[in-house]
Amino acid sequence: MQNKGALKFLAIALAVACAYQLSFTFVTRHVENKAAQYAAGDAVKEQNYLDSIKSQTVYNLGFIKFNYKQCKEKEINLGLDLRGGMNVMLEISIEDVIRALSNDSKDPGFNQALAQAREEQKNSTKDYITLFAEAYEKISNGGRLSYIFNTPELREQITPNSTNAEVIKVLRSSAEGAIENSFNVLRNRIDKFGVTQPNIQRLENSGRILVELPGVKEPERVRKLLQGTASLEFWATYENQEIYPALVQANDVIKELQDAGEIVAETGGASTVAAAADSLVAATVAADSTMLANADSAAAAGNSTLISQLDSTDASHVETDEQAMISKFPLFAKLRPVADEQGQVGRGPVIGWAKSFDTAAVNRYMSLPQVKALLPRDIKLMWGVKAIDPQETTFALYAIKANTRDGKAPLDGGSVVEAREGYAQHGSSAEVSMTMNASGARTWARLTADNVDRCIAIVLDGYVYSAPVVHGEISGGQSSISGQFTINEARDLANVLKSGKLPAPARITQDTVVGPSLGQESINAGMMSFILAFVLVLIYMIFYYNRAGWVASVALICNLFFLFGVLVSFGAVLTLPGIAGIVLTMGMAVDANVIIYERIKEELRMGKTLAMSVAEGYKNAMSAIIDGNVTTLITGIVLFIFGTGPVQGFATTLIIGIITSLFTAILITRLIFVGMLNRERKITFSNKFTENFLANTKFNFIDKRKITYVISGIMLLITLVSLGVRGMSYGVDFSGGRAFVVRFDQPVTANEVREALGDVFTGTGYEVKQFGQDNQMRIVTQYKYDDEGDNVTAEIEDMLYKALSPLMTAQLTEAEFLTTAQNPYGIISSDKVGPSVAHDIKVDSVIAVLFSLVAIALYIIIRFKRWQWGVGSVISLTLDALFTIGLFSLLHGLLPFNLEVDQSFIAAILTIIGYSINDKVVIFDRIREYQTLYPKRNIKDNINNAINSTLTRTINTSGTTLVVLLAIFLFGGEVIRGFVFALLFGVLISTYSTVFTATPIAYDLIRRKEPAAK
Repeated sequence: MQNKGALKFLAIALAVACAYQLSFTFVTRHVENKAAQYAAGDAVKEQNYLDSIKSQTVYNLGFIKFNYKQCKEKEINLGLDLRGGMNVMLEISIEDVIRALSNDSKDPGFNQALAQAREEQKNSTKDYITLFAEAYEKISNGGRLSYIFNTPELREQITPNSTNAEVIKVLRSSAEGAIENSFNVLRNRIDKFGVTQPNIQRLENSGRILVELPGVKEPERVRKLLQGTASLEFWATYENQEIYPALVQANDVIKELQDAGEIVAETGGASTVAAAADSLVAATVAADSTMLANADSAAAAGNSTLISQLDSTDASHVETDEQAMISKFPLFAKLRPVADEQGQVGRGPVIGWAKSFDTAAVNRYMSLPQVKALLPRDIKLMWGVKAIDPQETTFALYAIKANTRDGKAPLDGGSVVEAREGYAQHGSSAEVSMTMNASGARTWARLTADNVDRCIAIVLDGYVYSAPVVHGEISGGQSSISGQFTINEARDLANVLKSGKLPAPARITQDTVVGPSLGQESINAGMMSFILAFVLVLIYMIFYYNRAGWVASVALICNLFFLFGVLVSFGAVLTLPGIAGIVLTMGMAVDANVIIYERIKEELRMGKTLAMSVAEGYKNAMSAIIDGNVTTLITGIVLFIFGTGPVQGFATTLIIGIITSLFTAILITRLIFVGMLNRERKITFSNKFTENFLANTKFNFIDKRKITYVISGIMLLITLVSLGVRGMSYGVDFSGGRAFVVRFDQPVTANEVREALGDVFTGTGYEVKQFGQDNQMRIVTQYKYDDEGDNVTAEIEDMLYKALSPLMTAQLTEAEFLTTAQNPYGIISSDKVGPSVAHDIKVDSVIAVLFSLVAIALYIIIRFKRWQWGVGSVISLTLDALFTIGLFSLLHGLLPFNLEVDQSFIAAILTIIGYSINDKVVIFDRIREYQTLYPKRNIKDNINNAINSTLTRTINTSGTTLVVLLAIFLFGGEVIRGFVFALLFGVLISTYSTVFTATPIAYDLIRRKEPAAK
C-alpha cells in the first residue's frame, strides 16, 4: 500500500480535529449540568447562572481559552425539532415598497396592476415586480410608469422621459435595498430574543427571509416583533448629571420598599459589581459615535460616597458580600452608575451600565410608581443595542427626553433620504453621511440648534444605536456622523438610518412552532432508533464477515465520529431527519465494505494469497464504490439546493456521511488490514454459515424479464388508477394552510375532535387525524390561510382553545394551551404555509426530482459510454418514484400514521432515487467489467453472470439498510414515520427494479441497436 504514512497522518489529523470540535459540546453540557444542579429546578435561576458565567473561562487548553459563550457557539447545533422553537419564513411586502416609492399614487391603472400582481403571485414563480410591470403594461395599454414614479425622492433617478424598463430597474434596486434593510432590522431584533444559536438567512432571488429561533417559548410575541415595521426615531437626551441625584433617591426608596416587604429583593445571578468595576469605569460615553467630532469629556462634581463604597468591595469577596451589597444598594447593585474612580459623575446620556441578566430587574425597579415619581415626567429609558464590553455582557442605559406635545419623536426615519458609510477625509476612521428631505432638514436644523453640546439618540425599535454629540446647528439636511467607527460599524449604522426610508413590513408566509416537550421526545426517539440501528448493523457485519466484520465495525465507529465532527465544524444543524440521514448513511456505509469483502472472497476462491486478494479486492471494488457514491451524492446535492429546513438537514448529513463513509471504508479498513498482514494476523471474511452464501447462483434473470415487465405494468396501472381515483393527501407544504398537533390529557377520538371543531371552521374544510398516541391529534385547516393579517394566527389559536379545552380533564389557561413550555398539554407544534410559498415548494420539488433524474442519466451515459444504460436507469428510477407515490395514494387514510405529500416526502423520493441508482451502478459496473474480460461472450450471459455475482452484495446491502430503517420506523418517533415508511418501500422496490427493470430495459435497447449481440 503506497503512501501509508501520509494516510495515517491524515486519519490522525482528522481524528484530532473532530475530537477538538466535539469537545465543546461536552464542555457546555458539563456547565449546563452544574447550572441545573445549582438551580434545583428553578428555570430563572438556572438561566441567571448561565448568563453570569457567559464571559468566564470554562475550557482551558493551555494555549487557548474559551468562555461559555464561545463554547456554546461551537457546540452541536440542534434543530428546532430536537429542542423546540420556532421557524418563520417572512416575505417583505414589495407592494408596500412600490406604493411608498409612488408617494401612494391614486392612479387607477397603477392600483389595479398592484392588485392583479398580488393575485398572480400566489400561483406564479415570477417575482412581484415582474408581474406588476406586465400587468401595468396591459392595463395602461403601454402607459409610462415614469409619470407615477417621478416623485421628489426619485427625481434624480427617474425623469418624465425614462422608459418603463429604466423605471423597473430603479424599482428593483429600491426593493433590494428595502429587503436588505429589513434583513438588518430583523437580525437586530432577533439578537434581543436571547436565544442560543439563532439563524437568519436571506433566500436568494426572492424577498423572503428564513428565521430559526431555537427554544423560543412565546411564539405570538415573536410574530408581533418580526412583522412590525421598523421604527427609526431621533430623540433629544438628558445629561447623566441631571438624572443621577434622582437615581440616588430611587436607590433609597427601593431599599425602603424591600425592608418593608412591599417588594421582593432581586437576588440570584446579580452582577458582580466590584469584579466588573475596572472594565466599566473605563467605559465612558465617548464610546458612542460623535457628530462631526468626538465629545469633549468634562467631569462634574457628584456624590462620591456611593461610588467609593461600590468600588471598595474586593473582587475576591464578591460572593460573600453580594447579598449585603444588594440589600444596601439594590438599584446600583444591578445598574452601575456612570462615574470615574474619583466619584465624579460622567457626562452624556448614559445613566448606568448593567449586565444582560440584570436588565430585566433594572426595568422592574425603574417602572415602580415610587421611582417614576422621582424622575422627570418626560423621561424615557432605553437600552443600547450593543454591549459595551468585549465579552458582550454589559449594556448601557440611556435617558431619552420625550418633551414633545404628543410624546412622539420630533423626527423619524421617514425623513432620511439616503445614508451611506465611508471614510473620513482626515484620518482612517469611518463615518456615516446622512441626507434628509426638505421637511426633515427643517426639523433637524431646529433639533440640533436646541441641543448644542448635548447628545441626540438614534433609536430603532426602542434601542439606542448611537448617541452623537451636537456641536452646532446643522442646516440643509446634510450631516456626517463620525467617531471611532470601523467600516462595518459604520455600515450597520447606515443600514439603521436607511431602515426608516421605506415602509417594507415583513409578513409571515410560513410558520412552524415545535414545543420543547415534543423536541425532547424527538431526541429520545431519535437516540433510541440510532443506538438500536447502530448495534444491529455492527452485529450483522461481525456475524456475516467474521474477523473482517470487526474491522468494518471499527470503520463504522470511525465514520460516525468523523461525521459528527465534520457536522459541528461546518456549523450544520442536526435535525430529526438529519439523524435519520445519519442512520441511513450507516446502513449504506457498509455497502462499500460489502463490495470490497465480496471481491476479496472472489479472489480467495481463485486460490490467491490473502495479501494479494486484499490488494486486488480493493482495486477491483473501487470503480463500483466511486460510481455508486457519486450518483447518491448528486441526489444529496439536489436535496440541499432545492430543500429547506429539515430537508436541508437530511441532505447535509447524507452528503457528509457519504464522504466520511468513503474515507473510512476504503482507507481506514485498508490501513487496519495492512497492519494485520504485517503482523501475520489471521483475517477471515466469512464463517461456515456465510462462506458460500449465494456464491454459485446461476439464475437466468434476463429470460424472466417479460414476467417482470408484466408485474411492473400491473403496478404502474394500479398507481395511475389510484392517483386518478383517490388522489394524494397533500400536506400544508403543498396545499397551503395551517396544521396543529394538539396533545390532550386523556385519550380522545378523531370524531370527538371533529365535532368540537364543527362550529369553529364553518364553511372551510378541515381534517383531523390521530398523531401517534391516542391523546394526540393533528388538525389541518385552510381557514384564512391566505389572509395576511397580523392577528389571524392568534384568532385561530383562540378558536382552537375555546373548542378543544372542554376535552381536557384539567382546565388550562389559553397561555398554557398555546405553549408546552411549562406543561406537556395543548398545542405541541404548529405549521403555517401561505399560498405563494406552497406554490413555490411544489415547483421546486418537481424541478428537484427532474433535475436529479437528468443529472444521474448524464453521469451514467458518460461513465458507461452507452446511452442505453442511462435510459434504462431513468426509466427504472422514474418507476421507483411512481410506485412509491402510488403506495402513498393507495394507503393514505388507511394506516395509523401520516402519509401526506410534503417536503419530507419529496426528500424520501430523492433519497430512493439516490439509493436505487447506487444499487444499479454496482451491477452496471460488473457488467462493464465482464464485457471487457469476456468480449466474445453473449451479452445476455455477461449480464446474467454479473447480476448473479453481485447478488450477495445486493442482499447484504439491502438487508442492513432495511434493518436500520425498520429500527427508525418503529422507534424514531411519529414525526418522521411516514418519511421512513417511504424509504422502506423504496429500498425494496429499488432492489427489485435494479435486477428486473433497469438491466433488462438496457439489454433490450442494446440488443435492438446491435442485433449481433443476441
